[in-house]
Formats: sequence, structure tokens, C-alpha cells
Amino acid sequence: MGLGAAALFGLTAPLSKPLLEETGPLVLAALLYLGGGIGLLVFGGARRILALHGSKEAALRRSDVPLLLGVVVTGGIVGPVLMLTGLERLSALGTSLLLNLEAPFTIVQALLVFREHLGRRELVGAAAIVGGALLLAIRPGELRGDWIGVAALSGACLAWATDNNLTQRLSLRDPVAVVVVKTLGAGGCMLAIALALGQRLPPAETTFVALLLGSAGYGLSIVLDLRALRILGAAREAAYFATAPFLGALASVVLLGDRLAPADWAGGAAMALGVWTLLRARHAHVHTHEALVHEHLHVHDEHHRHHHEGPVNEPHSHEHRHVPITHDHPHLSDLHHRHRHGPLRR
Repeated sequence: MGLGAAALFGLTAPLSKPLLEETGPLVLAALLYLGGGIGLLVFGGARRILALHGSKEAALRRSDVPLLLGVVVTGGIVGPVLMLTGLERLSALGTSLLLNLEAPFTIVQALLVFREHLGRRELVGAAAIVGGALLLAIRPGELRGDWIGVAALSGACLAWATDNNLTQRLSLRDPVAVVVVKTLGAGGCMLAIALALGQRLPPAETTFVALLLGSAGYGLSIVLDLRALRILGAAREAAYFATAPFLGALASVVLLGDRLAPADWAGGAAMALGVWTLLRARHAHVHTHEALVHEHLHVHDEHHRHHHEGPVNEPHSHEHRHVPITHDHPHLSDLHHRHRHGPLRR
């Protein structure tokens, strides 16, 4: 799911490139986000009309509002504003290189602030993927800019990293509902900023194509990303999602006739090695789960041994209590496994 999210997002770049001729990057980003939210709303409406089986996922609650506001503010307001500030003061090469800071910022924040864990092998894999992304960004050109531009674009990446980590905290909720709020909120904020700066909407046909493209490249992509965040944690998913530029570059070869430079192939090889390393990594040790009460989609595995009245259909979602348990099994840094670690483990 993480690589699928990256592939859809990466594919959006070459497909949306022709649309930039009739609109600016901020307006286009806003339309892509809005298209993701509108597409998911249409999907939900069609599901209800056709009386298909509804979602079993945990619904959003009032207590989730602070996190949702944090996601919209960091990803839909602070990030775009700082990005625009940086774009005005940096060269294209400097911008491309600095935008790759989002993945390492997400990983560092997940490890230091949100108690995720990566072993030695996983850190090497993540570093290989991020290094490959930096190789993709290197192009002949003048690397120029001032410290304000560098600080602004770095701040934008930090805002998006915060968005990623806050979204991971919402990953136990219905992913479609979360993404609808995230995309409509962020897209609406971006569009408001663009219109306030005097930018205009493109012609109706271009707007429709952008919304349609966003329904897959942003809507479905972010739903897959959220499901991956639930299972993998923000640090690992940030590494997988960093493959999006290379997957987009491969698509541009087929769709736009572009040619990959040696640095592109080197970057892709580094990413492939990093993904292979992450997939092969195994993390297991004796750990203790503290008592916890929450709601999410689950089956009755060894982490969910609670009583039910009447027949039980799995998977299902309801508020339940985790009793303290100490055991040993392979695991990742999902929201059930945020425990302390000693010396760096494999």
C-alpha cells in the first residue's frame, strides 16, 4: 500500500505537467487536493445509494478535531505559504534538493517525538531511499538562493513532516473520512491563498481534468498512504513514499518521451536497494503493552482478547480495552507498539 500510494502520487506529476501551462503550481495543487476529496465523497455517496456494505472502520470523533486541524494547518496553510516564499528566493535546483527534506524530517520527527523505532538495517534502507531521491533532484543548473529562501523551504518540509506524523495518529480512524477532511481542508486553504495572491482558476475543462486526476493521484493515493501509516508507522512509510519521484520519472518516459539520465538510474537503484532492505528487516524482542482503551478496526488476534455479547463478525470496530501483556513477536512501530527500546536493535 505504501508503494502503491507512491506510484499513484508519482504518476500524477507527469500527467499534471501539461496542466501547468494554464494554471500555476499552487492553484493546480489545490485542485488536485480538492479532486481527491470530491472523488472520495462521490465514492461514499455511490456506496450508500447502491446499498453496498458500509465501512466497518472507526468513525471520526469530536476528540479528533485538534489533530484534524493540525493536519489542515500544517499541510494546507503553513507548508504552501513557506513553499511559495522559498520558491521566490531559490533556484529550481535548490528547490528540488530542499524539497527532499520532507522524508528525513518525517523520519526524525517520528523517532524523536512520536516514539517510533527503526533498527540499524532499517535506518540504512531509509537512508538509501532518501539518498536516491537526492540523486534524482540533481540537475545541471545554478545552485543559488538566500538564507531566507532556504529557511522557508526547509520550514515547508518540516510542516509537511508534521502533517505526516499527525495523520499517522489518525490512522486508526476510517481512512476515507480522514482523507476527505484532509484533502478538502488543505485544498480549500491552498485555493484561498492562491486567489488572495491574484491567481485565477483555469478554464472549466482544465479544472475538470485536474479534479479527475486528483481523485486518484491524491484521493486514492492518500487513502493507501493512510493505511500504510497505520501498519508501518510514519518513519517507514516516509521512506517508501520517497520513491514517488523515481516512479513518476519512469512514467514520464512512457507518457512524455523523457529520457532518464545516469543519475536517475543510480537514484532508482539506490531506492530499490533501500526498499529491499526495509522489506527484509525483521524486528522482534520481548516487549510490554500497557493498558489502553481505544477504537479501531480489528480481529481477535493475540492483542485483542476481549469479550463480546452475541455473534461476532470480523473484522469489526468498537471501543475496547487492551489489558497489559508481555510477549515476543515480530512487529513494527504501529500505534500498538510505541514502547521504549534499549541500544539500537536490528
